[in-house]
Amino acid sequence: MDNDDIISTLNDLIETSKDGEKGFKVCAEDASGRHPQLKAMLAERGRECALAASELQELVRNQGGDPETGSSVSGALHRAWTNIRTAITGKDDETVLDECERGEDVAVKGYRKALEKDLPAHVRLVVERQYQGVLRNHDLIKALRNLVRTHA
Repeated sequence: MDNDDIISTLNDLIETSKDGEKGFKVCAEDASGRHPQLKAMLAERGRECALAASELQELVRNQGGDPETGSSVSGALHRAWTNIRTAITGKDDETVLDECERGEDVAVKGYRKALEKDLPAHVRLVVERQYQGVLRNHDLIKALRNLVRTHA
């Protein structure tokens, strides 16, 4: 894998992380007050995504590239759809968590795609560690959604 491919792969993951940061922020804002810890947890997941993006940006700089600084077009479209959907259906916690899970599905796919590539060992270690965090986020969001669904 040449250096340009490494930088491109990392920049794709930066966009994914930025999408997660913004997506979790929107979900935290949209969550109701019925489950106060939910808002705090979603905000924390957003901060973790921001830290992941920052770490990836540093890797891009170390590879001699220019790191991505924004989210993807598809992430912006997803957030717009989330806003429309919650406006129509109401901002209930189950809907908010459904949207968070959908966003995490995209993140899981993005990290899996990156890990299929022949990344240098030091880059692979970071991407693997972050992928495990994405999987934990996905599982946590799914469990919370199921909990909210059963207590609705």
